[in-house]
Amino acid sequence: MAKLFGIVERLSKWMQAIAGVALAFIMFLTVADVILRFFGHPIVGTYELVGLGGAVVIGFGIPITSWLRGHIFVDFVINWFSKKVQNVFNIVTRCVGIGLFILIGSNLFKLGMDLYRSGEVTLTRQLPFYPVAYGLGVCCLIQCLVLFCDVLKVIGGKYE
Repeated sequence: MAKLFGIVERLSKWMQAIAGVALAFIMFLTVADVILRFFGHPIVGTYELVGLGGAVVIGFGIPITSWLRGHIFVDFVINWFSKKVQNVFNIVTRCVGIGLFILIGSNLFKLGMDLYRSGEVTLTRQLPFYPVAYGLGVCCLIQCLVLFCDVLKVIGGKYE
């Protein structure tokens, strides 16, 4: 089980690195566009590049955020219950999350296939949309692994 946890954590950290690079790119691009716009030479396609980059930042940041439990918890009501009830609640919510992310991921792969077949691209830069859809689909599947590891942690008594 520790080996699986290590693999999922490394995958999540790798995806975090991709999200960080995308975020740095978005920031650099935005600053450069503002400066160049002042001199009358804006960067063409900035809006669509920032949009695609934002999707990458959010999607690729989800697994590590979930792994580190960096998201918001509203668990003050759950803390009133016994540890056993809390564990059941955690397992059920993680299983619902797995189902949700499998559904979202499979639909993103279908969308990616449709976008690839249709050849749909961005208006200004003519960048294809399908790699982003596939990438976000992979993010959803990695998120399923993170949630599955959470279930294993709860069952093993190692979930804090």
